[in-house]
Amino acid sequence: MPQPMHIFAAACPAPHLPDRDPPVHDMPDEELIAEMRRLNGTPDEILQNDELMSLLIPLMRADAAIHETYVHSEEEPLDVPITAVGGLSDPKAQREDMDAWRLHTRAEFSLRMVPGDHFFIHGAQAMVLRDLAQDLHAVLRRVREPQRT
Repeated sequence: MPQPMHIFAAACPAPHLPDRDPPVHDMPDEELIAEMRRLNGTPDEILQNDELMSLLIPLMRADAAIHETYVHSEEEPLDVPITAVGGLSDPKAQREDMDAWRLHTRAEFSLRMVPGDHFFIHGAQAMVLRDLAQDLHAVLRRVREPQRT
């Protein structure tokens, strides 16, 4: 099976780590909304809009269920570079959780911790996009280089 050219992980602990938080995908709506508020990624205007929340809650449940029901199986590290990006104040993906991605590659690993929480992209968008663009240019250079045998 072909491997990816590069893996980018953002605000997500390495896959072998157990989830420290209780599952949210089957919480009552009020508790799920409180968790969304705690993570600081959904504006209050949306959280208080019943019509929007009736659309958003099933999506949040599905997203959480995928993460919370994933069962990791031990595999050899990949020969693929990994870049992990996390928020310095993220309660769900702390520095050590993001750094643990290094165990999943034999290639280059890069950890970037930026100001912000689980939704650091809101406050560090320019920095994250600049770094991502540089990383993608490096991936393109590798792809364009002739394969050496």
